[in-house]
Amino acid sequence: MRLRGVGKRYSGGRPVLRGVDLDLVPGEVLAVTGGNGSGKSTLLRIVVGATRPSSGRVLDRPRQVGYVPERFPSDERLTARSYLAHMGRLRGLGTAEAVERGSGLLDRLALVGGADTPLRGLSKGNLQKVAVAQALVVPPALLALDEPWSGLDHAAHGVLGEVIAEVAAEGGAVVFTDHRESVVAITADRVCQVREGRASVVDVDPADRVAVTRVVLRPPRLPGPPLADPLLHGVFDARDDGGGLVVVRVAGEHSDGFLLAALRQGWSVVRVDEAARAHRPEHGGLR
Repeated sequence: MRLRGVGKRYSGGRPVLRGVDLDLVPGEVLAVTGGNGSGKSTLLRIVVGATRPSSGRVLDRPRQVGYVPERFPSDERLTARSYLAHMGRLRGLGTAEAVERGSGLLDRLALVGGADTPLRGLSKGNLQKVAVAQALVVPPALLALDEPWSGLDHAAHGVLGEVIAEVAAEGGAVVFTDHRESVVAITADRVCQVREGRASVVDVDPADRVAVTRVVLRPPRLPGPPLADPLLHGVFDARDDGGGLVVVRVAGEHSDGFLLAALRQGWSVVRVDEAARAHRPEHGGLR
């Protein structure tokens, strides 16, 4: 997929994007970075076809596009399961397959509250899980995610990283926005930097992967805050080990601050492994 000379200007305002040339390559992960108001979200909406450019051309957009918007509708009366089944049917699946795929994705993302809870009854973090699931209910040839980790709990953080790697491994193009340099460094193959409406793309050199510390934690005895921002500063992913512990990979330069924050919130440190270079892992398929 290609963007050539793409610009966007909203009525009465200055250009949000100007002369953007961008290639989205099958099998690669592209991170879009930039400050607040730089045009990152507008660029993603143009990529997926939710917004038309004011100038330029969008070429060869694939038929199956998965999109996780910055804001997901929260006032739906539909249950999470029904919503995903509906989205699957709109994209060409039969009802039974749509229900099966949607339910499987919600299980994998560990939706809290139940798949039969109306969307309006879900928390922000669990709405985000539904947003991610609807983008994947049909395997996408293009997956675009706008700040997709925002609000997710620690287990879903790890699953989302896996999903991005899986889509790329199956030949899909992936583009996402995130404000954390550590997540961009470990997840992306290339980075599109948006400044003053213009975009420049640089490769991520595997030799420049950041050092990562592996931390094994035991949750607090009493219910407390989840592993979430600001505790997640510098965290690449976190997942349950199946035995009641949580395994976290954190940028080495942030490991001391992360450990201090975890201890203050009542988590116990079981083990800290030596730092190693982080590479985006290979995973099995989504199907």
